Amino acid sequence: MNARGRRSGRPDSKPFSSPADRLSPFAKEQRLAGLLLKQHFSQFQTFAGTRRVFALVLSLGLLLAACSKPNNKKTDSQIGVHQTTDEAGRTITVPDTVTRFISLAPSLTEIVYAIGAGDGLVGRTSYCTYPAEAQKVEAVGDTLKPGIERIIALRPQIVFVSTASQLEAFTKELEAHHIAVYVTDSHDLEGVFHSIERIAEVLGKRPQADELLKQLRGRVSSVAEKVGSRPPVRVFYQVSDEPLYTIGREAFITDLIKRAGGISVTADIPGAWPKYSAESALAAKPDAIILPTGGSMGDANSNVASALKRSPAVTNGRVYKINDDHLSRPGPRAVDGLEDLARALHPEAFNK
Repeated sequence: MNARGRRSGRPDSKPFSSPADRLSPFAKEQRLAGLLLKQHFSQFQTFAGTRRVFALVLSLGLLLAACSKPNNKKTDSQIGVHQTTDEAGRTITVPDTVTRFISLAPSLTEIVYAIGAGDGLVGRTSYCTYPAEAQKVEAVGDTLKPGIERIIALRPQIVFVSTASQLEAFTKELEAHHIAVYVTDSHDLEGVFHSIERIAEVLGKRPQADELLKQLRGRVSSVAEKVGSRPPVRVFYQVSDEPLYTIGREAFITDLIKRAGGISVTADIPGAWPKYSAESALAAKPDAIILPTGGSMGDANSNVASALKRSPAVTNGRVYKINDDHLSRPGPRAVDGLEDLARALHPEAFNK
C-alpha cells in the first residue's frame, strides 16, 4: 500500500496530516503570509507598477499585524479572585468583581437590595418577597430545599446563605462547580449590621452600605434615648402556639427586645427557637406577649397559646401583633421591628 492510502489500524483514526496542520493559529497565519509573499514575488519582477507593489505590501503588512495582535480577552482562570472569610469562619475564594449571585434567605435578599446590588441577583427563594422587584427574579426553591441543579444552571459566582437555612449540606457540591458559598450568622442587631458590611464588601457596595448603616444606627440610637431610662417589661415572644415555640439565647430577636426596653423571659434558654412546655409558660407570667403575625405568615400565630391565657399580659390587654417580617428576618427591616417593639412596650415614650 502506498503512503497516500496508509492509515492506522484504529477505526477512529484520521488521515496523516502535515506538520503545518499541527501549527498554532498564529504560526499558520505567519506561514500563510510567507507563502503569499513567495507566490507574488515574481509579480514584483514582472510588474514594475509602484501602485501594485505598494498595495500588495500594504495587504501583507495588515495580515501580519492581524497575526501578531494579542488576544486581550481574559479566560476564566485569569479573572481576578481573592480570599475572604465568611461569618462561619470559612475561608472562601470569591471574584474581585461579582456580577451574578443568588440569595437563599429572605433577609439576605433584603440586604442586597438595600445596598443597591439587586441588579446582580439571578436567583432567590420563594420566600424572598421583599422588595417587590425581588419577585421578578427566578425562584430556585424554598429556603430549606433549594434546587441545586437550577442554581448551577444559573451560573452564579457566589451563593449567600444563612445558617438558619441549614444549607451547609450542599456547599461542597456548589464549590465543585466553582461557585463560592458565603454563610452569614447573625445573633444580634450588631451581627445584622456586620452581615450588611461583609456582603457589601463582597459585592463592591461598601459606600452604599456605610450610608445605609449610618441611617439604621441613627434610628437605633433614637430608640435607646426614648426607652433607656424606663423599667424593662417582661416579654414572652410566641413563635407558634400549637406546639408552643419561643425564642432563646441565640435568637437575634432576644437582643431586639432588650434594645426596645424589654427583657425576654426565655432569654436564658439555649438555642434560637426552643420548644416551650405549658408548665414553663404558666410559670413565666409575662407582662407582655408578642405575636409575630401578618407579613409572610398571614393569619398564622394570631392566637395566644392556651398556657398563656391567664398571664398578666392577657389580663392587662398587653398582647401585641407585630409584622413578623420585621422581627424574623435579620436584615435592614429589623430596625423597623425594633421600633415596633419599643412603641408596643413603651407607648408613653413615643407620645410626646
